[in-house]
Amino acid sequence: MKQIPLALAPDHAQTFDSFVPGANQMAIEHLRQLHASSAPVYLWGPSGSGKTHLLKALAHRFQQQGGRVGWFDPANPPPWPLDDSLALTVFDACDGFDAEQQHSAFALFVDATARGTPVAAAGRVPPVDLPLRDDLRTRLGWGHVLAIQPLSEAESRGALRREADRRGLFLSDDVIDHLLTRFSRDLKHLMGLLDRLDEFALVNKRAITVPLLKQMLNEERDQ
Repeated sequence: MKQIPLALAPDHAQTFDSFVPGANQMAIEHLRQLHASSAPVYLWGPSGSGKTHLLKALAHRFQQQGGRVGWFDPANPPPWPLDDSLALTVFDACDGFDAEQQHSAFALFVDATARGTPVAAAGRVPPVDLPLRDDLRTRLGWGHVLAIQPLSEAESRGALRREADRRGLFLSDDVIDHLLTRFSRDLKHLMGLLDRLDEFALVNKRAITVPLLKQMLNEERDQ
């Protein structure tokens, strides 16, 4: 089993074009312009703000240009071997790295910067607050540090409406209100709910309504 994926499968749902920017337009433009020899970039923000989406969008762009991407997150067991063929090194959720993963991440960071290849990383807190070894924490803060802002309620509402329209679904204001007031506004979570609701409505051959949403959630809890 490979310790790390050196090439990510294209995820067309998570590109720069599919990201709802909200207050993050400047961060998106910075990532769009990232290239070989660019300074490291670190994204921080609360869970659900879109950091992983942006890192996947960046990785996808490098792959489209023929580059190989090393993706490392807490789910990847160390050690993480060096690979001089990588065009981009990504550390996602690095605030969750254990001691061995931090050791591997430091070695990969040093190797990448020595070769002049970019590093992109993300965590829930700014670099100075990361619960990591000092040498890795300071290096993650060497380059550009970009705060990623969660969507507002109005932006989340608009994102749900656009995705429903794209699927050819009708979402009433009541359904959207229920989704936004009863659940996290984490867009990944909301889109996951919409995926399940779409399938549930199709299976049951019913329109999407608040009662149908409640029925789906009750059945999921009973499983």
